[in-house]
Amino acid sequence: MKKVYTCFSTDVIHDGHLNIINEAKKYGNVIIGALSDKASIRYNKFPTIPQEERVKLYRSIEGVDQVVIQNDMMYDDVITLVQPDYIVHGDNWQEGPEKAIRDHVEELLKQYGGELIDVPYTYNDKVKKIDLQLREKLAMPEYRRKRLRQLIEMTPIVKTMEAHSGLTGLIVEKTVVDHEGKLDQFDAMWVSSLCDSTAKGKPDIELVDMTSRFRTIDDIMEVTTKPIIFDGDTGGLTEHFVYTVRSLERMGVSAIIIEDKKGLKKNSLFGTEVEQTQATIEEMSAKIAAGKAAQLTDDFMIIARIESLILERGMEDALERAFAFVKAGADGIMIHSRKKDPAEIVEFCDKFREEDKTTPIVVVPSSFNTITEDELASHGVNIVIYANQLTRSAFPAMQKTAEDILRYHRAKEVDDRLMSIKDIITLIHVI
Repeated sequence: MKKVYTCFSTDVIHDGHLNIINEAKKYGNVIIGALSDKASIRYNKFPTIPQEERVKLYRSIEGVDQVVIQNDMMYDDVITLVQPDYIVHGDNWQEGPEKAIRDHVEELLKQYGGELIDVPYTYNDKVKKIDLQLREKLAMPEYRRKRLRQLIEMTPIVKTMEAHSGLTGLIVEKTVVDHEGKLDQFDAMWVSSLCDSTAKGKPDIELVDMTSRFRTIDDIMEVTTKPIIFDGDTGGLTEHFVYTVRSLERMGVSAIIIEDKKGLKKNSLFGTEVEQTQATIEEMSAKIAAGKAAQLTDDFMIIARIESLILERGMEDALERAFAFVKAGADGIMIHSRKKDPAEIVEFCDKFREEDKTTPIVVVPSSFNTITEDELASHGVNIVIYANQLTRSAFPAMQKTAEDILRYHRAKEVDDRLMSIKDIITLIHVI
């Protein structure tokens, strides 16, 4: 019998999957590849049930002869292992980011005479409803909240992009690129106080209150599924911070990052140019401990941000604080620098990892932006946050468009650099 291969990453079998299997049966023995958890998250299909349960689900389907684990999104591993005569897939991968996968699979099959079969994608109300239910399940607080911890375990580095509205959340959620034969995307979203304040036309001094900030989170959560890391500034008074932790945890936010400063908030990138007061180790540790005592699940993370390098207090002070904050209960350490040379960030990470092998390290390479994610990961970094790039790219583009419309008294001159309304609307899911 010929070997016929198809790959599933779904948690629920519907008519579309059964149609694929029925078509595959016409050509030979059906082998299903269960896309592994690690591969699924790169494929924007974060599983809601464990890999082992998905394998059992696929084995229970009538007409399936064998189930194997597929660890490579681009099929290299299974094609080498299985050498299928046919690969069957829905024709929805003939365009868009997934076309890169299809093209790669086609080239691999050509090497030994295998054949690719595209089956018309199944569109009906039942399939649409199941797909919507799966998406809504991923967005539920109990699934979203724990996803950051899962990502830290499953990926070399968690790529996080700022979002400050539903639309920017959708950009982070749906942007996928084909780079060097691989698909890539962001893993999580950062809700920055700077970008949230800027979007509201307010200064970044903790003027925008938590109620307003939570509404921004609601806007983003309503249309996305990826985990959220919340910029908590100083965390405020300890008595207020415990309520913030409870609220964020209930909403489904994965983590809050609080900095070891007190008093009126001043942006860290000003460094010593403005007066900034660093909290004592004891003050920050007490706030972390209170927050950890307040949370109700093991999923939520409180990450301590250390300002010692920003304020030129030295490496030893930064490390002393890091170890103290971990002892107080911090689930991660964010180290910050405003230098363009990443040397002091690398030094901190290396020295921290000499004593602490497991506590996640977070960095925000806004100033030291020449270092790559792979380089950061090699020094023990777990999360990289691109903290304000969407805001900073949007503002000059909008300002230039406004100036040109005023200059030419019409919109024709700006039209060639505008995204079409149709393309924008395609980002937005319609029920």
